[in-house]
Amino acid sequence: MPKVSIIVPVYNVEKYLEKCLDSLINQTLEDIEVIIVNDGSTDNSEKIIKKYMEANPNKFVYLTKENGGLSDARNFGIPYAKGEYIAFLDSDDYVEENMYKDMYELAIKDNSDMVECDFIWEYPNKQKIDVGEIYNGKHEMAQKVRVVAWNKLIKKEILEKAKIEFPKGYRYEDLEFTYKLIPYLEKVSFLKKPCVHYIQRSNSISNTQNERTKEIFDILDHIVSFYKEKGIYKEYETELEYTYARIILCSSLLRICKIKDKQVRKKLLYLTWNNLNNKFPNWKKNKILNQEKNKKNMYMKTVNKTTYKIYTKLFSI
Repeated sequence: MPKVSIIVPVYNVEKYLEKCLDSLINQTLEDIEVIIVNDGSTDNSEKIIKKYMEANPNKFVYLTKENGGLSDARNFGIPYAKGEYIAFLDSDDYVEENMYKDMYELAIKDNSDMVECDFIWEYPNKQKIDVGEIYNGKHEMAQKVRVVAWNKLIKKEILEKAKIEFPKGYRYEDLEFTYKLIPYLEKVSFLKKPCVHYIQRSNSISNTQNERTKEIFDILDHIVSFYKEKGIYKEYETELEYTYARIILCSSLLRICKIKDKQVRKKLLYLTWNNLNNKFPNWKKNKILNQEKNKKNMYMKTVNKTTYKIYTKLFSI
């Protein structure tokens, strides 16, 4: 049994793929398997994959499927994973050579269900290290976790028990996946080293804002529904209310303000305010919002019907 299975979805990334695969081939943890899921690429990605397969036949598992998107490709790869732990890596990113060795050893030492590391935002002309907060327990995790899948090592038996998948056909898939995983995690460890190079592409899905940006509302609704279906909504209500308000008024609002189509932008700005106040009418009284002192909370506490209009005008392109 491999120690770690790394699932790498691939779709038309010929420019970045070799650097990604080189970083996996050079891992100091030798007992890994790299599960490449070719999600219907039409460029030279398959040729590159086959070159690496020939040179390293015992390291790779190669799967092909029709194009279904990032979530579908990740879900497709999970049942093939034989490792004790599972990791996800996007094929336009790359990792430090000690990443999986350091994370796996920490997971074994602490008997962790999940290990999280820091990462590097890599722009064409600069880098920025993203240092996460250490949280204790599920409730703090629901408040502070960074909702990306590729900086985490997750025990395979947890995924098998939870039966959680990435939501197919949606943006913000990591948000839903992470929040559905939280109730199943008893022990989380932190590797306080930046190990993943998160490549910023101007034409990537995450940097392209249009009407699909509104899918954040669906993802948040999926999360709330999941907690209600599992009978644990009341237990996590404070964290879910805070998270809903924080995402809607911070990252999501900034993305909507970048939409070039004025009519679409106006419609989604209305939906943002309407959804937040209909679903969580008392969000301004949230315990976390009012007790935790940070810049985001200070800003959120200033938001009301009047200032919301002012902020959206200031933020809009």
